[in-house]
Amino acid sequence: MPPLLLYIHGFNSSSLSIKAQVMKEYCHLHRPDVRVEIPDLPPHPKAAADALVKLIEPLQGHYRIGVVGSSLGGYLATWLHDCYGFPAVLVNPAVRPYELLQDYLGEQTNPYTQTRYVLKPHHMDELKALEVLDILEPERLWLLQQEGDEVLDYRQAVEKYTDSKQTVEPNGDHSFIGFERFNADIIEFLWL
Repeated sequence: MPPLLLYIHGFNSSSLSIKAQVMKEYCHLHRPDVRVEIPDLPPHPKAAADALVKLIEPLQGHYRIGVVGSSLGGYLATWLHDCYGFPAVLVNPAVRPYELLQDYLGEQTNPYTQTRYVLKPHHMDELKALEVLDILEPERLWLLQQEGDEVLDYRQAVEKYTDSKQTVEPNGDHSFIGFERFNADIIEFLWL
């Protein structure tokens, strides 16, 4: 089966995120056989999850799928791993976004797309419903984490993914400085 890389962006991000574009460019130059999908997800959790399923369902069984998820995208990638068994690389992933995003309730504007929307308390319930408490195949997940993440407490991810492959770097930030160093290793880990 041909390889497909699914990149899932984070909260208030888009397909134009720097890490998404780095992966796309790497595959274009070095692995043109890899189909790259970077969907612009709806801002609300259930709608985002539904959009991912709608994208994946017709592709499953026709492609060898690997997932990269950043921040909230890492949370969704963990959920997809639980649903479908896809290997995934999680970049500074959100572990309990339903707690973190309490501070963002109300009107929001996505800085990439300029989409305006309202984040309500029931959206935190939608996030909680996507939580994976017991990871069935932790060896198929790789945590890429920088301790200098100013948005998320890196220790939450280190603890949650304790049985998974981990690369934890001192310093850095939420954007994961130097992400491009891992392009080839990510493709290899995802069996693409």
